[in-house]
Amino acid sequence: MFSETLLDHFRNPRRIGSLDPPAITVRVENPVCGDILTLSADVGNGVVREVRFKARGCTASIAAGSVLTDLISGVSGADLRKIDASKVEAALGGLPNESKHVARLASDAARALADRLAAP
Repeated sequence: MFSETLLDHFRNPRRIGSLDPPAITVRVENPVCGDILTLSADVGNGVVREVRFKARGCTASIAAGSVLTDLISGVSGADLRKIDASKVEAALGGLPNESKHVARLASDAARALADRLAAP
């Protein structure tokens, strides 16, 4: 059902938690299933230097939050927008149809972070 990569990120989540201000924090949720993903990022010179996540949801959403931190660490604000659901899904080793929504949730979080970085 789930890939070994996804299960590894669920069992051993990377960068879990939050960062204190002045870190930027964004929160996205899926109102249909109730999953919530919160990202905290320390950004310097337009690049994500450190990132943490918290997730409330299913196995796949916790794994998606973890893999998202891998995808955005060291990335510029402009490149955050290039992280779409297909990249998250590929990084997880694929998703069953009923779990594809978590890839969208993670990509929405990356986009929300990019939006906050672009705001004056």
